[in-house]
Amino acid sequence: MEYSSNVTLALADASTFDAFKQELKASFSVAVEEAFGAVEPGLIPSDDDIDQSLTAPDAVVHHILLDGEKVGGAIVTLEASTQRNTLDLFYLLPNSLGRGVGYRAWQAIEQAYPATRVWVTHTPYFEKRNIHFYVNKCDFKIVSFYHRDYPAPGDEARGSKAHRLEFFGFEKVMM
Repeated sequence: MEYSSNVTLALADASTFDAFKQELKASFSVAVEEAFGAVEPGLIPSDDDIDQSLTAPDAVVHHILLDGEKVGGAIVTLEASTQRNTLDLFYLLPNSLGRGVGYRAWQAIEQAYPATRVWVTHTPYFEKRNIHFYVNKCDFKIVSFYHRDYPAPGDEARGSKAHRLEFFGFEKVMM
């Protein structure tokens, strides 16, 4: 299905980070409720985890805009020396789902960083919609499965609770 609405990115500044966090948590809550019937706090990024992503060195925070209206956000971390860049967090407001906005937002991110050699991201094992999105729409490949006995690199060192969850790791090698 072809959509004519314009999806763009806008850089976010620190004054918008509180709203960004609340929107992200609300968006992630929808998937948790769909999978488990209730919001389980350990499955939603904590304020500390989100703050670490928002303020990480080399992090760039974007608002996702649909015809100029904010409908989501993304945090990317850029590794200039290797161009192995990370999509740390990506969300859309629930009323934007199912309209092709996520895919067009991802295309805008790719276009914003054309020197990227590899994109890296992850998503919880239960988030089938995300797995479909990354693998079938955006051409990522599943490259790892993180769990209690095989935590994602840096999770325990950062003090994150994420190492207790199960995630798929994805990569997209750019041509």
